[in-house]
Amino acid sequence: MNAATKFARLGTDNAPGQEARLGEANGAWLRGEPLPGRPVDFSHGDVDAHPPTPGSFEAFSAGVAAGGAQAYTEYRGSAAIREILAERLAAFTGAAVDARDGLILTPGTQGALFLSIGATVSAGDKVAIVQPDYFANRKLVEFLEAELIPVRMDYAGVASGAGLDLTQLEEAFRAGAKVFLFSNPNNPAGVVYSPAEIAGIAELAGRYGATVIVDQLYSRLLYPGVTYTHLRATMPDNVVTIMGPSKTESLSGYRLGVAFGDPAIVERMEKLQAIVSLRAPGYSQAVLRTWFDEPAGWMADRIKAHQAIRDDLIAGFRGIEGCVVRPADAGSYVFPRLPKLAIPPQDFVTALRTQAGVTVTPGSEFSPHATDSIRLNFSQDHAASVAAVERIAALVERYRA
Repeated sequence: MNAATKFARLGTDNAPGQEARLGEANGAWLRGEPLPGRPVDFSHGDVDAHPPTPGSFEAFSAGVAAGGAQAYTEYRGSAAIREILAERLAAFTGAAVDARDGLILTPGTQGALFLSIGATVSAGDKVAIVQPDYFANRKLVEFLEAELIPVRMDYAGVASGAGLDLTQLEEAFRAGAKVFLFSNPNNPAGVVYSPAEIAGIAELAGRYGATVIVDQLYSRLLYPGVTYTHLRATMPDNVVTIMGPSKTESLSGYRLGVAFGDPAIVERMEKLQAIVSLRAPGYSQAVLRTWFDEPAGWMADRIKAHQAIRDDLIAGFRGIEGCVVRPADAGSYVFPRLPKLAIPPQDFVTALRTQAGVTVTPGSEFSPHATDSIRLNFSQDHAASVAAVERIAALVERYRA
């Protein structure tokens, strides 16, 4: 594969925020033409509607004041901060974390994903990924010229769990897949893998000697009644867990991620980071001191606020005849499957932006089987989100087949 083809297949035009760069986001609104309501960008969370955790800016300022000692940490991040995080992450996930050799701070969880895949995947390797799942998984595997083996997830066909096809996963391992990538909670569907599914993944990966990379970015924003099982507590070896204070805590702008697990993989990740970005942003690393240390009740209030938005949006989509939608178990995503429309899915996504002032991410970003779905990040202003879904419903009726 030549360089032009590799980069063309990355396809960033539909990535969050790119519509604005293309001059297409909410086009009518930008031209001063009337729209039926305030524009809403569901491609990413709104940190104005849900502000960052208290004390985060003060921690950042303290990092700046510390000067070079904070600006130029070792490549895998400040040793003092890693010690703090190792204790907190161990308590959260139910398994010990090696602060010295098994944990690395990265430029966002996107950086952690790139480093972990780059540290475990080479050209020609076979890699199993879930469909639908986070779009960067597929794109990074393809960019590294590895062979992708899809494993389907029937999230809409089950009442709980993710609906992962464990038979397909075993077939992928039998076919030679040595790495398995998945997000839990799933991005885009917001579903959480059941304890039985996590146990199945651990058993199969252990039996076939595979490495598992699990993105747990939204695992703190868990809705009542949902059981969450950390893979690393079940499968201690050959696992890399990715987390970070990002969407849930509205700290995306600091570009902070954390990966922890197998020391041999973390060492390779550090070597790769040393030539890509050197380290996570030095001053920003100080913000990690506030992670898992929010004021009492802060996380419960954030979960409650997001649950209220989720429930109203689910009600709105269920009011659309032929629409299939399942409430998120965790996180801030909803992934409705729309009824058949008279225009192609990508044209409908464009129509939402230009006619209704609503930006969504097309389902094709997450799976070739999800072209009739759209992803919304509902970490937004509550009233504006509900109004935006009403406009989506109106546009569905306008273009219904």
